[in-house]
Amino acid sequence: MTVDFMSEKCKFMNPNPKPIAVMSENQNKITKFWHELKRRKVFGVVTTYAATAYIIIEVTNNLVDSLHLPDWIGPVVVLLLVIGLPFAVILSWIFDFTPQGITKTESIEESSGKEIIAKPSKRKLRPSYILNAVLIIAVIILAFPKIFRQDALKRLTSSGEKISVAVIPFQNLTNDTTWNILKDAIQMNLISALSNTGELKVRQKETINTLLKAQNISAETSVSPSVANTISKKLDADIFVCGNIQKAGSILRLNAQLIDTKTNDVLKSIEIDGPYREENLLGITDSLRKKVTDFLLISKLIKENPWYGQFSQATGSPEAFKYLIYGDRLKNTAVNREGLTTAVDWFLKALAVDSNYFLPMNGLVDVYQFMGEYEESLNWLNKIYQRKDQWSMMVQVGINWMYAINYEPPEEGIRYLKQLLQNDDQNPTLHWLLGNAYSGINQYDNAIPELKKAIELLHEWGIDDSYYYRDLGWAYHKTGQYEKERKLYRRAEKYVMDDQTIISCRAVLSLTVKDTVKAKRNIEKYTSFCRDNSISESEIAEGIGYIYWKADIADKAEKYFRKALLLDPDNANSMNVLANRLIEMNKNFDEVSELIEKALKLARNKWDYYFYLDTKGWGLYKSGKYQEALDLFQNLWDSAPYKMYFMKSHLDEVRKAVKPSLLN
Repeated sequence: MTVDFMSEKCKFMNPNPKPIAVMSENQNKITKFWHELKRRKVFGVVTTYAATAYIIIEVTNNLVDSLHLPDWIGPVVVLLLVIGLPFAVILSWIFDFTPQGITKTESIEESSGKEIIAKPSKRKLRPSYILNAVLIIAVIILAFPKIFRQDALKRLTSSGEKISVAVIPFQNLTNDTTWNILKDAIQMNLISALSNTGELKVRQKETINTLLKAQNISAETSVSPSVANTISKKLDADIFVCGNIQKAGSILRLNAQLIDTKTNDVLKSIEIDGPYREENLLGITDSLRKKVTDFLLISKLIKENPWYGQFSQATGSPEAFKYLIYGDRLKNTAVNREGLTTAVDWFLKALAVDSNYFLPMNGLVDVYQFMGEYEESLNWLNKIYQRKDQWSMMVQVGINWMYAINYEPPEEGIRYLKQLLQNDDQNPTLHWLLGNAYSGINQYDNAIPELKKAIELLHEWGIDDSYYYRDLGWAYHKTGQYEKERKLYRRAEKYVMDDQTIISCRAVLSLTVKDTVKAKRNIEKYTSFCRDNSISESEIAEGIGYIYWKADIADKAEKYFRKALLLDPDNANSMNVLANRLIEMNKNFDEVSELIEKALKLARNKWDYYFYLDTKGWGLYKSGKYQEALDLFQNLWDSAPYKMYFMKSHLDEVRKAVKPSLLN
């Protein structure tokens, strides 16, 4: 077939006029439809519906939290409102509100055929106008705090530059003009100290005093807080420091406030007292200088490390805070014992500076657990628990949770976490811990929303953590949601370092879905990563054993657990791991007994000894030797220095099994 290119070109350049007419007709239909929507007030109804729906959602969310209603109520309300929208649109098209009531809306042809008689009347305020105004005001009231309001200190610490500070001369409220000299001394002392840190932008005295003179304020005149705020804004300072000097009997008092220039919120109030004597002035002003400087330096550290914005620091020492940050970084990123040991050193340095600082103590509980030093971890936990009354109420609840997950039923730990979330539901760590608590009792459907929320909140801060992805992935895995698990690990590739945590998760998934090629590649990658980070061959073999175990390939897992023990034959922990896996496989109970006897002789401390003894008792129970198991668990519980909940639960389970056997 031949093609007449010239004729085709002519068709393109001189198209048939008929399509233009059709297009014009279509445009007229669209325009007509648009005008009809406006005439029938469909847009007004949709706007009113959306505003009303928003108010209903906000009220529902508040009621769910305050009345402790089920979590599914919120999503159900949203779903019902979404379903209701099309019905509202259809009804607004068919019917109209008139002074005579609800009537069917006439078509444009019907309405145009009627003669309209204009009646002189005053313009009335329609009820619909009042309703819309009320709805708009309600939406603004509910939405404004969420959109525009931000904690002043968080706003400052999340900005991209150094915090800028202006120190305003203090007010002399002693009625003694001889103390006016102290105003200059405090201002100079603070400006000098803050400038010397090199961490803050400090407005200098000459600039401040020049602006004060422009306001007709002399050196003898007190500067009010409102004037101080005006000066601070002109200096483009984030924070201004102002205060006063007071005298009460024989006591001299310095009051200082650190105020956010933009919001006028008081970020910190400081009060220093001392004897009303001239020789004490230097000590009083130095105390004030140190407290102001420390607060601002801690604020700067939070700015650089926004993760810590979720915690109450409970330390006035920027040095201790800095050591805490160093320790946490190593605790969360170290892949071998050397890095974790260095983390311990940093936490201990923080405590050497501030012995009452809770967060480094908490860090030691975690890092010793990561190192397998469970006895040392429990010793620190017990120290914290004994001293908990010295900290704030919320910190005490957190300590109660730490204690509960070791010594009490899992439900108690969940209760404490929910209590903490009532105080701060935007804390990703709390959602992550709650999700893991649910996973620990196999309530994965409850775990998944919490773990998803944790990742979302953390990501909003610009932070991502491989452990968060690992734990949500495992919850998906245990509920058979392999496609969601795969997508989650793909997302993790973008945001977190490809460490052994994520690599092993991918390997487990690949083995589970029978993708042997990817599984082999991931296991090789896991092995390579561990070797590059000086992890021993025995630990690598044990890690691969866990990969196969989580993928429900027990025979391969056993092979690698045995390999780990072969590579390190005097490792009591490896003996205990293999023994536990054999117990779960219901096989080789004689070998289990032999392994645990060797492990008991090699135990490094009391914790290890009683932990291995618990495994021995569990092996006796699983092999049907109920009375022997009961005797062992009872002796263990009576003599163990750490009354761990898992020991108690094993004892209770064996007791239940012994009673029916005695009846038979």
